[in-house]
Amino acid sequence: MEGTCGSAMSEQKPTSINWVLLSLFRRGLSREQAANYIGIGPTKFDKMVKDGRMPRPKRVDGRVVWDLRKLDAAFDALEDDDPDKPETNPWDAN
Repeated sequence: MEGTCGSAMSEQKPTSINWVLLSLFRRGLSREQAANYIGIGPTKFDKMVKDGRMPRPKRVDGRVVWDLRKLDAAFDALEDDDPDKPETNPWDAN
């Protein structure tokens, strides 16, 4: 049984939980991993990189990677949600 369980584990496709655990041991994340790390989708992540709320990536040869530490710092710098502050929606304006 041990051999069966071990081989089943090695044949599993990576899941988001697997790469989250892996990210604890590596510093550079792909675009999808970086977005998932901070809890948003890749399209929203791209917008946040473009507007400066998230860091720009580094280029390592042909690969583009985001620095985990810079992601942490950018996430920490985001404004906290204020439940007393009304949300502004441009569609609601007169």
